[in-house]
Amino acid sequence: MTIQRDSLLTLEAYSKIRKSSRADAIAHRKLRSVALGEHMTLQFEDEHTIRRQIQEMLHIEKIFDEEGIQGEIDAYGPLVPDGSNWKATMLIEYPDPHERKRELARLIGVEDRVFVEVEGQGRVYAIADEDLDRETDEKTSSVHFVRFEFNPAQRGAIRAGASVKVGCDHTNYPAHVSVGAETLASLAGDLKA
Repeated sequence: MTIQRDSLLTLEAYSKIRKSSRADAIAHRKLRSVALGEHMTLQFEDEHTIRRQIQEMLHIEKIFDEEGIQGEIDAYGPLVPDGSNWKATMLIEYPDPHERKRELARLIGVEDRVFVEVEGQGRVYAIADEDLDRETDEKTSSVHFVRFEFNPAQRGAIRAGASVKVGCDHTNYPAHVSVGAETLASLAGDLKA
């Protein structure tokens, strides 16, 4: 589903429900987040998370003109999964600025080494930063946008309840974790047969 202009709330309408809907938005975001080791989180996006992001940007920036609204839809809309994939915001977090600088230098290319492993179906590596390159020769970015593209057998297995792991096989950040049942159920809903 793509987010259309006429499906968004006006600034006034969003302002009225912004605070009361915040807890639900945070809970939904948390349900769709997977911690990969101590310093990396994948926040899997869907129509709900992206709609909230667009509404927040319109609210914060006080954007109400058609061109500005369309600009936000165009910027964030591609992050909504289309039925054959999962899309995620990948966050690399080190609270200490010196440690962060050092680790981001050690983690160049990490966004291409993150994978989803479907039971009995093998690994699907992330396709990262399709909008623009987010790393330099000196460091990787602390934020990447990744897409995991599944073939029909993988989608079918996930929808049928196969276990799923998320991992990273970068030399300087080896990690893997099984996706919890509630999170996996939410993510499986993003896929079409």
